[in-house]
Amino acid sequence: MQIIRYYNCLPEVSKEESAVANNKSAIKRIQIAERNRLRNKSYKSAVKTLMKRYLTAIAAHSASPTEESLEEVQKRMSAAYSKIDKAVKQGVLHPNNGARKKAQLSKVLKKHQPSPVAGTTVATVDAPTAAEVTSES
Repeated sequence: MQIIRYYNCLPEVSKEESAVANNKSAIKRIQIAERNRLRNKSYKSAVKTLMKRYLTAIAAHSASPTEESLEEVQKRMSAAYSKIDKAVKQGVLHPNNGARKKAQLSKVLKKHQPSPVAGTTVATVDAPTAAEVTSES
């Protein structure tokens, strides 16, 4: 009966790396670390690419604001947020790092949004005061 070893499917270890490792478990840990490094690199690269695409979409929208360009910005933002959340879930990014990246993206969008024109009023909703809340109870 032949034993199938699942670590045979892991990346190959070079002679230099295996010279450091003295046993099978150490060799396997080197292989797993390399596999994880490549996966993490892929996630980080994808996050950076999607963030750059989002920023170029915002630049295009601010140059000529149209409904289509706004939809493109929203689509790019959704893709970037999704990839950041997946990277955090996989453990590639720290949760605070992911939150910071998303905050940076939303800050850029808010900066490029047109501000209300002077002289126009914006409808606001007044929150009940503490006296009104206590009198209702």
